[in-house]
Amino acid sequence: MKTTSGQKIKIGVFVMVGLFVIFLGIFLIGSQKSMFNSTFSVYGVFKNVNGLMVGNNVRFAGINVGVVEGINIVSDSAVRVDLTLNNNVKKFIKKDSKVSIGSDGLMGDKLIVISPGGSTSRTEVEGGDKLTAVNPLDVDKIINKLTKVADNAESLTGNLNAIVSDINRGKGSLGRLLKNDRIANDLATTVSSAKTTIQNANKTTVTLNEDLKAAQSNFLLRGFFKNKEKAKQRKIDSARKAQENLTKEQEKLRKEQDKKLKEDQEKARKEAEKKAKEDEKAAKQNN
Repeated sequence: MKTTSGQKIKIGVFVMVGLFVIFLGIFLIGSQKSMFNSTFSVYGVFKNVNGLMVGNNVRFAGINVGVVEGINIVSDSAVRVDLTLNNNVKKFIKKDSKVSIGSDGLMGDKLIVISPGGSTSRTEVEGGDKLTAVNPLDVDKIINKLTKVADNAESLTGNLNAIVSDINRGKGSLGRLLKNDRIANDLATTVSSAKTTIQNANKTTVTLNEDLKAAQSNFLLRGFFKNKEKAKQRKIDSARKAQENLTKEQEKLRKEQDKKLKEDQEKARKEAEKKAKEDEKAAKQNN
């Protein structure tokens, strides 16, 4: 079967369209991955890359400026992430800029975010420089902690529900107190009786004070109370006299110490003068 000229034209158009789509895809992908731009490389060292993959985007000020070129394990606690960045953003990235791992939206791909520097250094970054890495949060640990908190909250809620249920059914001391009117009435009666007892005790105290004052005025007991006052005054006088004697002894001891100190100082001065004279005499004899 011979191919007609119309079929050949259709095939040629189809091939041209296919080649155009391929070249357009290559151009778009290359532009996105910075394959046709002048680039430079930097890197950062993370403890955990948190799902980051080679080829993911690098953003600076919310704009895609490069891609993740490589991810290599350096040690059991360090992962090196190499970045390829467009050369036109080099002047905006300083040596104290920081790199962190973010995400494209809530559930999007992971990407590298470069935070602007310049607070401690105004020198622009060079190719091959290491940028300070900010390690991402360990989401698994946070989820585990939240799970434990939720389990504890559920257990606490269950216990509170059980306690409230028992109280509503009148179980336990608190439940009987709230649900049993007889216990509440008994408690009110007890409180009222306690108030009455306190009032009677106050009245009795006032009466005793009045009786005591009257007894002090009675001539039969006046001597007894006077003797008690005299005995109390004698104790006060004795304590005051003992304090005065102690003060005198302390003053006497202080004077003796001052006198001995002066004597020792005078003795030391005389010995020093004597020693000085002997040294002077010996010096003259030597001359």
